Amino acid sequence: MNNDHHVAAWQRISAAVLTGNGFSLSAACRACADDVDADFAGATLVVAGELRLLAAATDERARAVEDAQLVTGEGPCTDAYTHNAPAEAADLHHTAARWPAYTPIACEQGARSVLALPLTAATIPIGALDLYRCRPIPLTPEQKDRAGAYAHILALLALDEHPHLLTAPARPAQRGPQGYPPTVHMAAGVLAEKYGLSPDDALARLRAHSFRHNHPLLQTAQHVLDHHRLD
Repeated sequence: MNNDHHVAAWQRISAAVLTGNGFSLSAACRACADDVDADFAGATLVVAGELRLLAAATDERARAVEDAQLVTGEGPCTDAYTHNAPAEAADLHHTAARWPAYTPIACEQGARSVLALPLTAATIPIGALDLYRCRPIPLTPEQKDRAGAYAHILALLALDEHPHLLTAPARPAQRGPQGYPPTVHMAAGVLAEKYGLSPDDALARLRAHSFRHNHPLLQTAQHVLDHHRLD
């Protein structure tokens, strides 16, 4: 890692703290997006290869696009985590074959290019950082190096905020959604009980409903918990 980039990234994050944004994953994510000229960004954590947590999002666009990856089971975040390597698309308008369900949702939020970087702790993948631009212009090599420094810092901050990331039992990464937040599992349990479904079928129905109605998966899950029905 280029030490100059690492120092510069810490300085940016520290400056954000001094302006009252607090020393957190969210502050680091915003500092990274501003530094590498990304329009929005998000960071998702994966616990033991199963449970996904939205750790940071710079705005509602980022939240929607990160949620889209959870609902569709594909996208740069999933690829970066699964392969423990960067995943990039210079123009999402030309990636329909790569991520057929995720791409239209990302484009609806204005995303055109994306770089996803794995977040790792002692070589163990714990999530991914996604950087989005609203124009089909990929990050320069210099910006990618700087983003890599932020990814290293975000991984450290993630362990500070979520220490269980390294103590949870490890499972091999699988293609598709790397698990769901607890609310989603609870909602699937409600559907399984009400309609006599298997847990997998209940999750599939929950995801399909979110995708069909263009609703965030967590919002759909909360509706099920509140009303014990999808509609």
